[in-house]
Amino acid sequence: MADTSVLAGYVGTWKLDAAATTVELRTKAMWLLPVKGSFKAVEGSWVTDAAGTTTGTLVIDASSVDTGMAKRDAHLRTDDFFDVAKYPTFVYTVTGATPAADGKIAVTGTMAIHGQTHPLDIVATAVQSGARATVTGVADLDRSKWGITWTKMGANVHNHLVVTAVFNKG
Repeated sequence: MADTSVLAGYVGTWKLDAAATTVELRTKAMWLLPVKGSFKAVEGSWVTDAAGTTTGTLVIDASSVDTGMAKRDAHLRTDDFFDVAKYPTFVYTVTGATPAADGKIAVTGTMAIHGQTHPLDIVATAVQSGARATVTGVADLDRSKWGITWTKMGANVHNHLVVTAVFNKG
């Protein structure tokens, strides 16, 4: 049985503070140039029960992508990438969380992107201050797994996802 003591302080229902949350996607264009984007519209919640069982969701509005370059953002919204007309959201569903090494939390779940759902595990840290908690999670994903395969000159299909989610209890 997993040690749930790290999660004991998080028992309850937590609602995402969208204004304080950041969802960043990092990659390299043409294998060289770093590209960083964020998603401005998110919502979500999580529940941890007394036994330490954790479930939750993070819903990201795919059309809210912002890389600081309007032309690139418009292209990301097309069917070459996110196809927001057909798939307006990305949904991460948390199916579990267990304490990991160095005070980190291993979050298991699935990510639904582009009409496909695949497992995506995240390594996270959590800091609680009263009825507020900040969870920072990182994961690497290969977007081709979700059917997003368009590249320019063999560009990278591997992305690094960094989520800093702020939640309020209750």
